[in-house]
Amino acid sequence: MELRHLQYFIAVAEERSFTRAAARLHVVQSGVSAAIRALERELGAALLERTSKRVALTDAGEALLPRARATLDAARAARDAVDEVRGGLRGTVRMGTLTSVGLVDVPALLGRFHRDHPDVTLRLTVSARGSLGLVDALLEGSLDLALVSVPGDAPAGVHIRHVLFEQLDLVVPVGHRLHGRESVRIAELAGEAFVDFPVGYGNRTIVDLAFAAAGVPRQVAIEVIDIGTGAGFVNEGLGLAVLPRFVVPESLDVGLVTVTGADLRWPLGVATSAVRAPGAATRALLDLIDSYVRRPGP
Repeated sequence: MELRHLQYFIAVAEERSFTRAAARLHVVQSGVSAAIRALERELGAALLERTSKRVALTDAGEALLPRARATLDAARAARDAVDEVRGGLRGTVRMGTLTSVGLVDVPALLGRFHRDHPDVTLRLTVSARGSLGLVDALLEGSLDLALVSVPGDAPAGVHIRHVLFEQLDLVVPVGHRLHGRESVRIAELAGEAFVDFPVGYGNRTIVDLAFAAAGVPRQVAIEVIDIGTGAGFVNEGLGLAVLPRFVVPESLDVGLVTVTGADLRWPLGVATSAVRAPGAATRALLDLIDSYVRRPGP
């Protein structure tokens, strides 16, 4: 069994497509198909179900996937050990991030890392399911680290180191009864319509928990997936929003109001697997992250 065959199998399993897997691996599609067939022959079982519309894992494929990832992780660790002795880092770091994470200068972070370690390939991923999707990817082994917002205790199998907390404020449009106020009690927000994000996003979880703790019902009128657009929907009168100040453009004519009687601290953390040790390249990137965190002002 070749490591290359396992690498191709993992790519197809994650992409659910031979075409996308081939593009990701920078090989021709026929080469991916041949590697999967060779692996299936060696194991004596079909690993993938192929139709004209989709690719799905068989039961045997589902059983193989975590073990294939563990095998590649072990091989990566062996290469890391040799590379460290030789004085250089190689391999791939798979990093997850949020759609708008202005408190960490991600381009500068990755630029510095690339200059320091040019032989390491960086693969950046976002999830339509927000932090919950990134945590699941860590648990599955398809990410090495991720910037996430997960309030409370970390899920089993994941370690999260919080790097900062940002206060969330109420964003209100011009003409709203609360526009111009400096603060508002959370109980005063009963009956208001809100712009918010899907369940699984860290900021949605924080706001849901705060309203539930205060016993205040809340109506989410519209869900958006990019936190950077939230204030724009408020500006158009589609509802109120609870957002960190750094995602509210100064060009919008909206008001920012402090909400009292609620814990609305938005945590930003770095998540890694609690069961798989990070490779040398991942550890090097983790060491850099604190230097690129933009601390909130007073």
